Amino acid sequence: MLPSDKHPRAELRRRRPIDEDENMTNEEVQAVLDKIRPALQADGGDVELVAVEGGVVKVSLQGACRGCPMSQLTLANGVERVLKSELPEVERVEAV
Repeated sequence: MLPSDKHPRAELRRRRPIDEDENMTNEEVQAVLDKIRPALQADGGDVELVAVEGGVVKVSLQGACRGCPMSQLTLANGVERVLKSELPEVERVEAV
């Protein structure tokens, strides 16, 4: 395991302003979802933020994503991966 200052995301953690209680805000999560949204909308889908509870982000897949058999793959390899890379506090993303 790498020391925390040598971790690949250490620079991101230092640059990103953290709230005093180190919890991510709905606005931070929404800003990242807004970056993902155009890719989902290109295929007729969308994502809506439902809640942020600690390190768990709850979202609702919309449109074509709602009934798509690949929605869990989209959630894990798309939405969750991008959220975790931009917001290290994210532990997991759940569809509700």
